[in-house]
Amino acid sequence: MNPWDKLCLDKKARTSVWQRVQKGVEAYITGVHRARVSPLSEPENVRQMLRPFTFDEPRDPIGVVDVVIKGLWDHQVHVAHPRYYGLFNPAPTTMGIAADTLAAAFNPQLASWNHSPFGVEVECHVMRVLAGRFGYDAERADGTFTTGGAEANMTALLTALVHVFPEYAERGLRCLEKQPTMYVSVEGHHSFLRAARFCGLGTDAVREIPVDGEYRMDVKALTARMESDRKAGAAPFLIVANAGTTNGGVIDPIEDIAGVANRENVWYHVDAAWGGAAAFVDELRPFLDGIETSDSMTFDSHKWLSVPMGAGLYLTRHPGILDQTFRITADYMPPRPLAQEVVDPYKHSIQCSRRFIGLKVFLSLAVAGWEGYGSSIRHQTAMGDLLRKELGQAGWEVINRSPLPLVCFVDGQQPRGKTQAFIQAVAQEIVSSGKAWISATRLGRKTPVLRACITNCLTNEDDIRDLVESLNQARDKIYKKEGCS
Repeated sequence: MNPWDKLCLDKKARTSVWQRVQKGVEAYITGVHRARVSPLSEPENVRQMLRPFTFDEPRDPIGVVDVVIKGLWDHQVHVAHPRYYGLFNPAPTTMGIAADTLAAAFNPQLASWNHSPFGVEVECHVMRVLAGRFGYDAERADGTFTTGGAEANMTALLTALVHVFPEYAERGLRCLEKQPTMYVSVEGHHSFLRAARFCGLGTDAVREIPVDGEYRMDVKALTARMESDRKAGAAPFLIVANAGTTNGGVIDPIEDIAGVANRENVWYHVDAAWGGAAAFVDELRPFLDGIETSDSMTFDSHKWLSVPMGAGLYLTRHPGILDQTFRITADYMPPRPLAQEVVDPYKHSIQCSRRFIGLKVFLSLAVAGWEGYGSSIRHQTAMGDLLRKELGQAGWEVINRSPLPLVCFVDGQQPRGKTQAFIQAVAQEIVSSGKAWISATRLGRKTPVLRACITNCLTNEDDIRDLVESLNQARDKIYKKEGCS
């Protein structure tokens, strides 16, 4: 038997597979709004589906595809649903889906320029265009596509270490006379703690700065902590500001923090993984003023640009810092073309073997244009405003202040409605109903809130009003069960 027959199938079999996959994708796109947002899954149910697959004998490809399609329908939270108000996981663009299909089929290897000149140049082009939209000099800016925000934030930490402590790249942390310290808000993303652990700094090197009454980083507290750390013999090297926190969509005082970073001579990074897309519409751009002065930033295209996961991006206004941080050569890698300035991504980032991440961003932007994305961002922002209005009219109290479509709220009708137990009970009631998906969190590590984020450009007024109605029903049910009036 020709190995090709089972690994790649013949033309007739491939055609049948493509048709079944296309049918499944189209059915999902057109029908997901009618499904439960969250599944009624038990581990044993999923495992029972998989148990027959011992891989001892080949199976019919159409049958296997059907099993996978059913499994995805029945056993996942449908983040593409217009009533998913969750964690920045939108419905993917059609061109993003097409791009991932093409990338999988052509399977370009983006480790080196020689292996995929088109792929590498597409990513460099998109990187420069996006850098320019954020206010960096597009001709000098540098960057790299990443698997997501966590990798981009790890990249920021490493480039900051190399910039402030040039000897770190060769000699590591052992060569540093003082303990490096970095500064993030208590509302910052947990990936910075992970990055500090992974690179050998340890989480004790991360200073979590308190927030003010609007859950923004307290600049006075930041300044005081850096001063006390220097007096104690530490060496501050990195400040991270948020442009749209995960918890509350809060934007830190970017310009004020930039001033502190400049005075302290440390690397300044802005985590704009979700909220950075505000830079693409004129009425929201002023909320990000100062982001162009940052040394680097994180931006996730798989959030507000709605491309399939994952498509993170690290951007910097410092040409050369990525090469200083990551450049390692190997004899077995293809040589760079002589006398040409090109990027070999494996010398330029954490990853070596590289998928064509940037294609889904390129195709989505090329077809929608800035006008299309502006319309989508404005619509979602308007739905966030409508949600705030509807909640207020129904007796819920909005806690966070953000120009972005992320709303944190509690029941404002009685004290019980602000407790952790009540918040958790409402979130569980909504999720278990299958009508919508929201979450419970705590702002500033102290204030329990319900959290709903508009992540889907298809979410409309009816979806918002249905969410509020579901919240009202959940509130009444819980209070009745507890004997509260």
